[in-house]
Amino acid sequence: MNYQGVIIEESLQDAGIMKELKTVSTKIEPITPRHKTPWLKQWTLRTVEIPENKAEYFANKLSQLFDINHPDWYIDYKNTLYHFIIYPNKVFKVDLQNPAQYHDAKLYGLSIGIPDYQLPFPPQD
Repeated sequence: MNYQGVIIEESLQDAGIMKELKTVSTKIEPITPRHKTPWLKQWTLRTVEIPENKAEYFANKLSQLFDINHPDWYIDYKNTLYHFIIYPNKVFKVDLQNPAQYHDAKLYGLSIGIPDYQLPFPPQD
């Protein structure tokens, strides 16, 4: 089963990878103080679909493409079995049958400066 998730295009130092991914939808959000990214004017949120057989490949590739000047970003995508949480140079693959695995992924995100409200793990849905 394919994965689906959101990539904030501005989080990437090189957004060329977006050409390799299927974009399902795009939403532009103007920056507010709550975003905590005052160097940007907007967030371009691209909902993408990633083939199951390419999920690990893209997770590892994306983890190398984050904006190095602002390393407090993450990308996540999931299907019905697994949830990939991708940080700069770090990837977590959470088995959805074991939600306790979210603990380390969330702690890592907090440790690199991502606000708690932006880390909704485990998801409530």
